[in-house]
Amino acid sequence: MNVFPDFEGLSGIAELREVVGALLTFVLVIAVLMLIVSAIIWGVASSHGNQSSAAKGRTGVLVCLGAAILAGGAMTWMNWLIDLGGQL
Repeated sequence: MNVFPDFEGLSGIAELREVVGALLTFVLVIAVLMLIVSAIIWGVASSHGNQSSAAKGRTGVLVCLGAAILAGGAMTWMNWLIDLGGQL
């Protein structure tokens, strides 16, 4: 009895890459827009002496940077997993 893996079982890899790429683009565009807004709020609040709003703006900047890093890392991780699966 000969048993071999079915390499045709993952036929939707191209569509998966397109969907994840579109989601990554959406997340990165939103993250950059929110980064700009948070940086403006942080700068204006700091210049007017409003420390509460400045802290919220700083938190927004850090959250946006984290979201962009996680989104990029998720895409890299998914590509690595797909390439690893193709080698099996």
